[in-house]
Amino acid sequence: MGNEVPSNTPPVPSEDAGTPSTPPPAGGPGDAGTPPDAGEPQSAGPWPVDAVLDYTQAFGVGTPQSVGVDEGLNLWLLDGNRIGVLRPGDTAPTWTTGVGQARQPFGRDSLAIGSTVICGGEAGRAYVGYRAAEMRRAEGISQRTYIPGPNEPYYTPERYAEYQKGDLDAVRLQPDGTVALEEHIWRTTGASNAGKQIGIHNTNDFHYEEDRSILNCARVTRGRHRGDLYVTTNHGVTRIQGLTYNSHRHPGWYLVTQNPDGSRDESLQCPPMYGLGLARNGDVLVANEQMLGVLVPSDKLEEWDREFTWEGPTPWTFKGFNEVLNGQASDDYWRAFEQSTSGRYYLGSAEFGVWAMTPRSRSAGNWSKLAGLPTERILSLKATDDGALYIGTEGAGLWRLEADGKTLAQVGQVPGQRVLQLVYEPTVTPSMLLVLTERGLTVLRGP
Repeated sequence: MGNEVPSNTPPVPSEDAGTPSTPPPAGGPGDAGTPPDAGEPQSAGPWPVDAVLDYTQAFGVGTPQSVGVDEGLNLWLLDGNRIGVLRPGDTAPTWTTGVGQARQPFGRDSLAIGSTVICGGEAGRAYVGYRAAEMRRAEGISQRTYIPGPNEPYYTPERYAEYQKGDLDAVRLQPDGTVALEEHIWRTTGASNAGKQIGIHNTNDFHYEEDRSILNCARVTRGRHRGDLYVTTNHGVTRIQGLTYNSHRHPGWYLVTQNPDGSRDESLQCPPMYGLGLARNGDVLVANEQMLGVLVPSDKLEEWDREFTWEGPTPWTFKGFNEVLNGQASDDYWRAFEQSTSGRYYLGSAEFGVWAMTPRSRSAGNWSKLAGLPTERILSLKATDDGALYIGTEGAGLWRLEADGKTLAQVGQVPGQRVLQLVYEPTVTPSMLLVLTERGLTVLRGP
């Protein structure tokens, strides 16, 4: 069943193992393509230009759980403990099993409970996300996510090994089409973390293991930050450049409760974050179960986690919640967040349909619910350069909202009723929209 628990504790590299090696070079024989220069005219790329093509039928890609495309236009597939790659010119994907965090059977006490998503990076590289259980409280440690280091009070090897669970692998395409682990992501910008090969955790203080599970990912495909990767987790959003990360930001809020003695407690609310979008101007759109926000990234990775709300190098231009739908403490179950070419924001909920929003201040918006869909259950959204919004539902297939924000129609040519993921690749002409459903992968081309 894939949930066997290995008897051995996941290994933890020694902190005094010496100076960490420099990141591997970006190139390599497995790159299988070079991305075009930003100034070059776009081409159709190496894939068929049919307006609609079922890649499960044409290339035998099966029914993966997640799909991605890298800068070399290799297609990456994730299916449980195996990773597939369909290179330009291939007639079928090549699959590799047991790479990185998937080298042990999945389970709570293993390296991962399961795999989650895959995203392409530079040519020949992909990033694979994994899920881990939330941290448990431990005697003597006041905060649930705190892990003491060696020679610190309450340190135990078992708790320290929790760092190795879940998180993100960088994998590399090999010349024969197989996949190998490049590195389990651990390099970050914070001085507290120097030399500690312990996965993704808080950049400002390695003791806090708040980011455990990767829930969504997106690669920047245009602009001066092209190639950057963003991943959302059980806690926030992390920015990655190559093999180096900065974690994290979140549109959290404080729940205030009163104790019997009259004192008050404040608890930061940061529920899981599934909603992730990239605006055409480079803004990063994020939504957790309750809150949403729009972040403006700076050119410096080390500035990503600096929280000064409306000010500082990476400010929020919007941070709020849908007061028309629910109170702040109620879950809205946001699963997707996009901005159309009109500037209007759209959010998709797993339970409450699609909502359009235009900000009226930095923390409040004008909200309206999209009418005409046959279901309230939304899994994915994707805004495209022609002004449309594609809507992936749970049980009613794929829909397209035209640029006027009113005309809505089902995209009947796509097999499947559960639209698990939408990936947009605008670097080719016609553009590619990868539509992943329970029936497999379909690619739409155009305009």
